[in-house]
Amino acid sequence: MGINVALDGPSGAGKSTIAKKIAARMKYVYVDTGALYRSIAYYVISKGAQPGDKEAVVPLLPEINVSLAYVDGAQHVFLNDEDVSDKIRTPEISMGASAVSAIPEVREFLFGLQRDIAAKNDIIMDGRDIGTVVLPDADVKIFLTASAEERARRRFKELQEKGDPSTYEEVLADINQRDYNDTHREIAPLRKADDAIEVDSTEMGLDEVVEHIAGIIEEKAGKKRPPREKKERKPLLDFSGIEPVKRGKKLNPFRIFFYNLLRYIVLFCFKIKFNLKFEGKENVPKDGSNIFASNHRRMLDPVLIELQCRVPNSFMAKEELFQGNKIFVWLIKKFGAFPVQRGKGDTGALNLAIEKLEMGRNLVIFPEGTRSKDGTVGKGKTGVALIAAVAQCPVIPVGINYYGKAKIRQKIVVRYGKPISPEQLRITTPGPKELKLLRTTIMDSIKELVH
Repeated sequence: MGINVALDGPSGAGKSTIAKKIAARMKYVYVDTGALYRSIAYYVISKGAQPGDKEAVVPLLPEINVSLAYVDGAQHVFLNDEDVSDKIRTPEISMGASAVSAIPEVREFLFGLQRDIAAKNDIIMDGRDIGTVVLPDADVKIFLTASAEERARRRFKELQEKGDPSTYEEVLADINQRDYNDTHREIAPLRKADDAIEVDSTEMGLDEVVEHIAGIIEEKAGKKRPPREKKERKPLLDFSGIEPVKRGKKLNPFRIFFYNLLRYIVLFCFKIKFNLKFEGKENVPKDGSNIFASNHRRMLDPVLIELQCRVPNSFMAKEELFQGNKIFVWLIKKFGAFPVQRGKGDTGALNLAIEKLEMGRNLVIFPEGTRSKDGTVGKGKTGVALIAAVAQCPVIPVGINYYGKAKIRQKIVVRYGKPISPEQLRITTPGPKELKLLRTTIMDSIKELVH
């Protein structure tokens, strides 16, 4: 069991902001329990039900799948695979979260998830009853508070920056009402645990609060952890004994025939629906065992890349996609998708990627890890560099460009860049610096094709 930190306190005390900063500083997992309850409130309200109506809320729980995931280093909240991180941060949802959290079935619905995470990691968890109910045996318990006026001022400033029209008086009223609701509810009311350390942040700056609470945690955690022997640091990956992918293996000719028949049919349909153009088709190899590295805009992207490939592709997809509709999961698997756990060094996915290349298939990777909303290309993950360095297969950069917002005949241009050769991908030492340089080479090649 890891170190468990319970951070409780009233609404607007800054628990989430401070917990995130401490988690990043101390390399702990941050568990935003408030976001979990907010997500349920958001779903209930979206269904036209009242968050405080137990008879209406409980039947909706089986329809809800809430998860936390890190995207580009920031924690995001997903409700039934939809990123609702921003949508759940309004006064209406705050009040709704307070109401649904008073329903025993809702609390039980989320307890299992929270405790399972705490049992396996060093975590900091914030909420209203973490130290009293959820993690009564937490190693460190902090009760963070501030005056209602100061909490309202902070929340009002935050909402103003997001363009929310709420007034300070409305925010203060919401704060006072939620304080009353949280402290007077029958189930797990807000209160300071007997063994919690109270921190009043009314007159303290953000960095000052973080420093103070981090010091408390470091002192408590140091007493619990036994001294550890220093171990020799291992390299990121041992490349010794790893053989490059053996190119030249061909797939079953009947499979290739039917694949290309389907490809031409889909290409014909796409040409009708979209104003679709391909540039750099001469850069697309006629054989398999190649890596296509592309920017990511829409769910259509894997299909668009495949329309010019004479050999079937496999592609990495985030693990969350394989936890939804069974028909959808079956379909994407048939088209060559396999799951990867983002941000966890998924060696199983790496081995499977190499295996697909060994079979003679191409491999499609979206290095950014998630779809871009505004079309800009991010810095990407080092996973693409790792696979390229191990496989020693040519990497073909791809830029997918969507123009305008027309529903019919929208202009789409798919550009294939010149292949990056295995000689350019070869590295001698498997350190993070070398992989980052290789990643930059690949991402720069993609950026040149997006405009």
